[in-house]
Amino acid sequence: MIPATMEQLEQVRKECRAMVNKRATASAGTTLVPVPGTDVVADVGMLMQLLPAINNKFGLSQQQLSGMDPETKSMIYGFIMSIGSKIIGRMITKELVVQVLRRVGMRVATKSVAKFVPFAGQGLAAVLSFTAMRYVGNKHIDDCYEVARRMIEQREGLPGEPSTSSLEDDTRHDLEEKHQDHHDSSNGKN
Repeated sequence: MIPATMEQLEQVRKECRAMVNKRATASAGTTLVPVPGTDVVADVGMLMQLLPAINNKFGLSQQQLSGMDPETKSMIYGFIMSIGSKIIGRMITKELVVQVLRRVGMRVATKSVAKFVPFAGQGLAAVLSFTAMRYVGNKHIDDCYEVARRMIEQREGLPGEPSTSSLEDDTRHDLEEKHQDHHDSSNGKN
């Protein structure tokens, strides 16, 4: 379920950032295994667990979205499209994770090569691994946060961005006033 308040949303973001830091640290640790490609396979596996966990925490997993009413679901997908996320509300597959990693591919490629430079290379690879994992995770958190924030604002009808229900109420009120004015003027009341 999407957080109901900004306080809840902030708490979810904090919890997700902790998850990302834990996985990024683990990713950095996998660079110590001197077998080529082991770290990339481990990163894909970690992201296949991490990204759905983030979606779930924000109430934006594919399963959670499928259970929503069509109007809410449509609004959320509109927000998702406007920020350009390819991960929110989707089934997280190996192919999708590989696409995400390709976006940060230079770091991953550098990490794999740097690992074979004695001493400093493994340290550099660990730093790059940590940075890449943290970047992907935090970017996804930021995207989920933005979608959830927009939903909260929509629900609350914050000033400057009226909710659809308050727009409907305003329109109905305007129509009632016009009807009353018309009724008053046709009865000679002015």
